[in-house]
Order: sequence, then structure tokens, then C-alpha cells
Amino acid sequence: MRSADATEAPLPGHRHESFLIHSQFRYAKAAVLLVVAAIVVYLLDQPYGTGYGGSWAGYTLGTVGALLILWLTWFGYQKRNYATIRERLAALLSAHVYLGLALLVVATLHTGFHFGWNVHTLAYALMCIVIASGLFGVYAYARFPRLMTDNRAGMTMQQMLGRIASLGDELRLAALPLDEATAAVVERATATTVIGGSVRRQLSGRLAGCTTEAALAYLDRRDADKPPGSEEAWLRVRVLLDEKALLLARVRRDISFKAIMDVWLYLHVPLAFMLLAALFAHIISVFFLW
Repeated sequence: MRSADATEAPLPGHRHESFLIHSQFRYAKAAVLLVVAAIVVYLLDQPYGTGYGGSWAGYTLGTVGALLILWLTWFGYQKRNYATIRERLAALLSAHVYLGLALLVVATLHTGFHFGWNVHTLAYALMCIVIASGLFGVYAYARFPRLMTDNRAGMTMQQMLGRIASLGDELRLAALPLDEATAAVVERATATTVIGGSVRRQLSGRLAGCTTEAALAYLDRRDADKPPGSEEAWLRVRVLLDEKALLLARVRRDISFKAIMDVWLYLHVPLAFMLLAALFAHIISVFFLW
């Protein structure tokens, strides 16, 4: 998984504005107007029988829907050029979200509510899946960065990792006055600190068999019969292990948030390209094979 640090702070004098309310919901209003226009076009069409994609309204709505899909895919490419369009990113993202929702209505009306086991319905189904995954992406990118900031408690990822590393040296020194068995447990907790790992482990944000948690459990079991005269060293080790456990939990939680966003992206992009392929198959079959 790729890692990222805290998001860049807004420029001085600039108030952060969520892409969902960008320019006082400009693109939300545009999406509503598009939906209303699509409904009007659909209602004005009076074909024999029920509405369908081959009527004038169907072709109109289909063309608008296809152009929307192409533009929304283009946005995904533009977003990768963040450095060159930084000032436009919020506007593009806002348009991406609201026009993507409008696309669902436009495309549904284009179908005339006719579905079957064919490439046309496949394109529609893929579109719905891409939109649904996009909605999860909106939720993730609106919620997780804030949770990551709260979770870090004013520290960066590098600072947390650095503190965890320094705690290892402090723990080894603090454990010197303790008995051999306890010192061995503390040494194992400092020597085998695991962060990250498999995708599943990153997503869970937890580590089964964490040696730091095992050391804390060991101290709890031995607290009543700790060797005489080791109370101060025992307490010192306990405080350091508590701090390390807290930092490890924060780091793993931070990695989990980023992993969820990364996995979403790795699914959303291929699905979008599958939708493009199905869209072109749909268009070719309509204009050249029917």
C-alpha cells in the first residue's frame, strides 16, 4: 500500500471548503437541473408502447449519458495531475460527484426501464457499480482524513514511528533491574515490533499476537508477585509499554484508514475502465449491429 502523510494545510487567508459545498453547491444545482431536464425529455417522448433507448428521447439521453461517462473518466486522469490543477481540484471533484449522481437518472431514463441479458444491461450494471463505489469514495475521503488527523493527536506518522523506535532503547534500559524472565518478555516486545504487513492486516488495523500487548498482559499477571525491590523499574517499564501500545494502535489505525482508501481506488479505477469498454460495446452494437 502506498503511504501518505497529513494532508497539506490550507494557504494562509484561505478557509477550507469541502468539495461537497463548493461554490455554494454550484454543481449540485447543475446536476438537479440536468435531472429535471432529463425527466422532461423522457415525459415529452410519446413512442408506441413504453419509452426505450431507440426513440429520439432515448438517443438524446443516451448521448448525454455517454458524454458524462467520458467526462467523469477524464476527471480521474486529470486528478493525477494535481500539481497543475490544484486550484481547480475542488471544483472538478464537486462536479464529478454530483454529475455522477445525475448520470444514474439520465442513464436509467435512457434505458426506458428495459433490461435483459445483453451488453446494454451490462453497461448499465457496471455504471451503477462504479457510481456506488464512487459514493463510498466520497464517504471515505470526506471522513477518513479527519479521523486520521484526530487519531494522530498532533503528531505526524514519522514522529510516531520515531518515538516507537526510541521507546525500544528506553525499555531495554528500564528492564535491566528486572528478573531475567520479565526482561526477556520486554526484549521480545522491543525486538519484534510489526507494523503494516498484508493487505488484510492493514485493513483490519490490528495485529494478532502483538508482542507489546503480550508484554503488558505478562506484567498484569505478574504484578502481584513481582520481585521485591523492583517496583520502580516495574512501573517504569509498564508506563513505557503503555505508551508504545498507544502509539502502535494509532499507527495501525492510520495505516488502516489509508489502506481502505487505497483499496477503494484500486477497485474503482478498473471498474471505470470496464464501464468504458462496455459503453463502447453498447454504442457499436446499437449503430453497427442492429
